[in-house]
Amino acid sequence: MTVVGPFGLSVRDTALEADVQAGLAAVEEGLFEATKSDVPFITGAAQHLVRAGGKRFRPLLVMLGAQFGDPHAPGVVPSAVVVELTHLATLYHDDVMDEAAVRRGVASANANWDNSVAVLTGDFLFARASQVLADLGPEAVRIQAQAFERLVTGQILETAGPSAGQNAIDHYLDVLSGKTGSLIAVACRFGAMMAGADERTISVLTQYGERIGTAFQLADDVLDIASDSHESGKTPGTDLREGIATLPVLHLRALAEAGGSPEDRALLALLEGDLDDDARLGDALAGLRAHPAMVQARRDTVRYADEARAMLEPLAEGPAKAALSDLCAAVVHRAG
Repeated sequence: MTVVGPFGLSVRDTALEADVQAGLAAVEEGLFEATKSDVPFITGAAQHLVRAGGKRFRPLLVMLGAQFGDPHAPGVVPSAVVVELTHLATLYHDDVMDEAAVRRGVASANANWDNSVAVLTGDFLFARASQVLADLGPEAVRIQAQAFERLVTGQILETAGPSAGQNAIDHYLDVLSGKTGSLIAVACRFGAMMAGADERTISVLTQYGERIGTAFQLADDVLDIASDSHESGKTPGTDLREGIATLPVLHLRALAEAGGSPEDRALLALLEGDLDDDARLGDALAGLRAHPAMVQARRDTVRYADEARAMLEPLAEGPAKAALSDLCAAVVHRAG
């Protein structure tokens, strides 16, 4: 088996490997081309995160989805560029909202310049994604617009918090479905659609993308707590410091509020306090890493990955289906 892309997917078929590698290389060229500006400063800011690398998870899914039609169809690579540009744009905005200092192992754009530059650079990337998208036809524009609405809605719901009486974990999973699942579902959909796959295949892959997208984000939640900055590419505990209650914290809170142990309540109090102090943040991370809430969060990640794998059942057996199935295991592996 050969490892393909920064995400580390093992591909068992040499022809599939060649197609995916060539596609990802073309996407990389497309990203640099799409982020060029006549203004050198804008080019530098727009290419800041492109040059930092990344898993290219969404382009990888476009390439695998395209295997169910003509993987060399002209719209495949541009559609992958669109979804990755959209994703990159959201990272610029997220880092401003989270006041993050590190992204993908380098200084975030807001830390490197300032918040205004980061926000405007994100807007520039959205504009460039729209330009590429316009050449893919009105149906592609409609699909992307709907996904972007869901993405923004998810972000707003996260900021607003659960409504009165709503289960906090259910609310959080709804947020992830919008913030992350929507665009990853589009990646799978675009790959199959641009390659000319039939409607049934497109539908199956879209549903697969929705579920593996949620699993992918849940794995990131675990990584934010369990890993060091070398593994995750950002400062561990960023979400904790910003007061963002990810799934491990929500599971801890549910345990503590349901009559958990004094240790549960003490750890929750620490997490809900001021974590600007590095020592307190370190204590919070250590406490969560050893807590059963992390075990439950990992189980939830596995559950969504298993659901994604099950969605593939109607597809014909072959290297692409096997690779998508293996990707579910790769996502789970990230969560330890």
